[in-house]
Amino acid sequence: MLSDDQLLRYSRHILLPQMDVGGQEKLLGSRVLIVGLGGLGSPVAMYLAAAGVGHLVLVDHDCVDESNLQRQIVHRQSTVGQSKVDSAQASLLALNPTITVDVLNQKLSGTELAREVVASDLVLDCTDNLQTRLSINAECVAQKTPLVSAAAIGMEGQMYVFDSRVEGAPCYRCLYDESMDLSLNCAESGVLGPVVGVMGSHQALEAVKILSGITPPKTGVLHLFDGMAGQWRYLTIPQLPSCPVCRG
Repeated sequence: MLSDDQLLRYSRHILLPQMDVGGQEKLLGSRVLIVGLGGLGSPVAMYLAAAGVGHLVLVDHDCVDESNLQRQIVHRQSTVGQSKVDSAQASLLALNPTITVDVLNQKLSGTELAREVVASDLVLDCTDNLQTRLSINAECVAQKTPLVSAAAIGMEGQMYVFDSRVEGAPCYRCLYDESMDLSLNCAESGVLGPVVGVMGSHQALEAVKILSGITPPKTGVLHLFDGMAGQWRYLTIPQLPSCPVCRG
């Protein structure tokens, strides 16, 4: 049962026939793991906090640098030098003090990653490291936890939803493997700030839709964004018959 304060805070959600009170209650009862509090994780975390996702777990082992501020909007000039998770936690609780925000100032792997994934209703991969992405994906497949992942570089971005609860659904490993060279990063190649904002907002939108039950996840679709042209393309990703993760 939503309180009067919650009915007011989330009234614009509740007015939507697709969401209504039931959908908002599902958001409030959800626990979400956000790995990476950089350019993607910033809008993801802020929109999910504002939307009323009841329990956010933030993971990042890095500190805020002044060069981050051009795109990592959850951080502030005053938090340069602080851990990203602490900086983000302060911003999110200032935005919505009614939710729970836990932080892990570390790299997650092995049993710690497994523990967090199994405890979560959904995982958002907002990292920029291939090996980390593959590890998160493998754990989400093993635990059958929905995964929303995105990436951005220059003026382009991509996003994908993977849900191993769906029979025959592909996973991130069907698209990328350890042999691929995905070494480009923002520090070397640059990125336009609003591009990561678009991709992170798109991740947050898909997360809200999945958590609230607005629509079944469109798993296995690659969303490609061309910021220069302002255009989207969509490609269907088939399950790789030889995938060692989702077919193993």
